[in-house]
Amino acid sequence: MKSRREFLQISAAGSVGMALLGSFSACTTAPADRKSYGVGIQLYTIRDAMSADTPGSLKKVSDLGYKNLELAGYSNGKFYGYTPAEFKKMVNDLDMDIISSHTQVEAAGITLENAKLMADAHAELGVKYCIQPWVNDEDRQVETYKKMIAEWNKVGAIMKERGIQFGYHNHNFEFDTLDGLVPYYDLFMPELDADLVTMELDLFWASKAGQDPVEMFNKYPGRFQLLHMKDMRTNEAPFYNVYKEDVCSVGEGVIDFKRILAAKETAGTKYLFVEDDNQGNGKPFEGIETSIVNLTTNILS
Repeated sequence: MKSRREFLQISAAGSVGMALLGSFSACTTAPADRKSYGVGIQLYTIRDAMSADTPGSLKKVSDLGYKNLELAGYSNGKFYGYTPAEFKKMVNDLDMDIISSHTQVEAAGITLENAKLMADAHAELGVKYCIQPWVNDEDRQVETYKKMIAEWNKVGAIMKERGIQFGYHNHNFEFDTLDGLVPYYDLFMPELDADLVTMELDLFWASKAGQDPVEMFNKYPGRFQLLHMKDMRTNEAPFYNVYKEDVCSVGEGVIDFKRILAAKETAGTKYLFVEDDNQGNGKPFEGIETSIVNLTTNILS
C-alpha cells in the first residue's frame, strides 16, 4: 500500500499503464441511464492507466456510466499534472463531476502555507470533499495518531473556509487494539471534530476488521458522508494487516451492500465510490465495469 503514498505524489506514466488501457475492449457506450444512479469511482483503481493516458482513461470511465469522480493525483497545486481549470474542463466535457480528492497530510504535519495551497487548488477544482487516505506504518502509534488528528482538524477548518469538507478514509489497522485502545473508536471518532472531518468508510476494510457498518452507522449517525464500495471474496476471522488480495468487484463477493445501503440515511451518506486497490488484478476497466453493472442492475435498483 505504500504505492498509494507514492501515487499521491504523482506517479510516472509507464508501459504497464499503456498496456492496461489498450487491453480494454468492453462496450464503448454504457446504457444511458447508468449515470442517473450517480455512481462514483476512486481513480486510484485505474492509477496506471491514468498515468499513461489521463484523457483516454477518463473517457473510458465516462463511457462505462460513472458520473462522479474521486481523485488520487494531487501534487503542488495540480491534479494528474493538470491545472485545476484544465482538469475540471476535461472531466465536465465528459459529463462527469469531480466530487472528492485524496491527498496526504503526513505525520510531520503541514505548514499553513501548504494547507492553504492545497485548499485553494481544491476549491478551484470545485470539489466538495478532500480526504486523508492513509497513515504510514511507522506512524501508527497512539501519540502520533493524536498529533495527526489535531493536524487534520486544523486542515479541516482551512478547507471549511473554502467550502470543502475534509475527511478520513480508513483501512483495517485502525480497528486493531493498540496500547489498550482501538484507535478508530477511542481516538478518531471522539477527537476528530465531526463538523470539520467526516468519515469515508471503506466497507471492505471495515468488514475485514470484523466491523458491522450498520452498527457503526447507528453508533455514530451522520458521520459517514462517503462510502467506498469494494467487495471481498471470503468471510474470515478479523485481521488487521493490509492484505488486499481478497478485493473483488462490487457484487462479486460476500458483502451485503443492500443491507448496508438501506441504512445510508442514518449514516449521513451522500456519495458512493467504487474502488479496487488491485486494479482489477490487471484488468481495471473490466473490473469497474462489473462493479457498475452490478450496482445499477441489482444493488441500487
